[in-house]
This record gives sequence, structure tokens and C-alpha cells, in this order.
Amino acid sequence: MRPNMHNKESFIELGARQRAKAILDSGSFREILGPFDGVESPWLEPQGIVPQSDDGMVIAKGTIQGKDTVVVAIEGSFQGGSMGEVSGAKMATAIDLAAEDCLAGKPTIVVLCLETGGVRLQEANLGLASIADIHAAIVRAREVAPVIGVIAGTVGCFGGMSIAAALCSYLVVTKEARLGLNGPQVIEQEAGIREYNSKDKPFIWQMTGGEVRSRCGFVDKLVKDDVPEIRKAVEECAEKGVPEHFRTGCIDYFLEKLSVYDTAEQAQPGTAEKLYEGGFKHD
Repeated sequence: MRPNMHNKESFIELGARQRAKAILDSGSFREILGPFDGVESPWLEPQGIVPQSDDGMVIAKGTIQGKDTVVVAIEGSFQGGSMGEVSGAKMATAIDLAAEDCLAGKPTIVVLCLETGGVRLQEANLGLASIADIHAAIVRAREVAPVIGVIAGTVGCFGGMSIAAALCSYLVVTKEARLGLNGPQVIEQEAGIREYNSKDKPFIWQMTGGEVRSRCGFVDKLVKDDVPEIRKAVEECAEKGVPEHFRTGCIDYFLEKLSVYDTAEQAQPGTAEKLYEGGFKHD
């Protein structure tokens, strides 16, 4: 049975495996390369870090409204959802195989639950290479299948994985979500606290939170932290199929908006909303 539509059930509080189950039709969840397969990073233990038996990456097959679906869910509680060699390979391969199924006449929906700070610093270049593979896989898959990103929790989506989010066909976020190329701590470290105070939570959410990203047109659906609402949003995006236009293909639109901004001015909450008033539309 699906959760009662009248009882609020937090999606943010669920782990990656539970999120994948919540998105898929009841009873259809089947995990690929799960924890009992023991596919874990070989690079963490030599550095004194306890590895996780699935490397923080859950790959599941199932259905959404009876349609074949692959869900890739990142476990934000393991190393901040960071991407390493193994976790990145699992994600990129799952997306690639879904695209192959589509090309073979077996339509498949792709859902990415993104809860990640980006590259895993302990795996450096290997993690960066994995993220590049993920980007390439999304670009290939989105031509033949709806690739739906979901950013729900407070870890947010940053670094190279924010580019992965931007490449998705559709993006679903909650008010609690954050989306940005660089995380607040990174910006503060590089530019100073006067530029960006990472401890100023209201400021951070006003700059990179789900609501402002929605008002800028950087995401497609802003939903409450509620399992049925997030599942419904994913279903609606899946029903739209492959969009006619992708955000990343509309370079001229974004450059035109950016060209009017005086970079000598300090960016403030509301700056991006003014620049992108009206927002991007797929069609």
C-alpha cells in the first residue's frame, strides 16, 4: 500500500533506500548491487575512513505507474553524499543502461535523488572523473527518456553534481533543499566571510534554497517535504516525457540575462530573481 495521502510523511527524513522505495510503485523495488554485494570504495580504509558496503549509492529498478523505472539515490549521511570512483560508476552505469533499454524499445524513466556535496575529496581525480561520466550519461539518456532529479534534504546539491542536476530533464525540489555550484563553506573560505557567511542560514537559503531556485525558473516543481507530494511531482514529470528544450541548451537566454548584471555589485538575496524574472520554460 502507498502511504496515506492525508498523513504527512517526511521524504527528507528517509534514507536513500527508503526514498527509492517511496518513489517506486509498492512492491516493485529491486536493488542492484546492494550492500550484500559488498561493492565498496577501496580508497577509504587506507585513509582511516570506514567504507560503506554500497558506497552510499542505491540503485533500484521498479515501476512508476506501471512504467519501467530506474532510481538512483545518493545517501547524504555517508561522507556528505560525496561522489567517489565506485559510487560514481554505479550511478553513471545505471543511467547508461536505462538509456540502452530505451533504445532497445523498452521505455524507462530515470529518477535521481540528489543529496550530495559533490566530489569526494579523499578520491580526488577519480571522483571528478566519475562525475564527468555521470554528466555524459545524463546527456545521452535525456534524449530518449525523462531524467528527473529530486533534491529534498538539507545536504543539498553542490559541486559537480549541481551540474548533473542542471542537466536533468526536470528538477523537483523542496523548500528545504539547496542548489548551488559551490557550497557556502567553500565560498566563505575562498572569498571571505564578508562575501558569504556560511553560518547565516536565512541568507544561505535566500541565495540557494529551493524557493528562490523555483522563482528563478531553475527547477520545475517546488513541493512540500511530503512523500506523496514528491511522488506525484515525479509522476507528473515522467508523464511529460522528453522535453522539447533543455535548460543547458538555452545558453543565449541565460547569457542575455547575465549581461545586464554589473559584477562590481555585491550579490544579495533577490538579485537572481530580478535577473531571471519570469523564469525558464521548457516549451
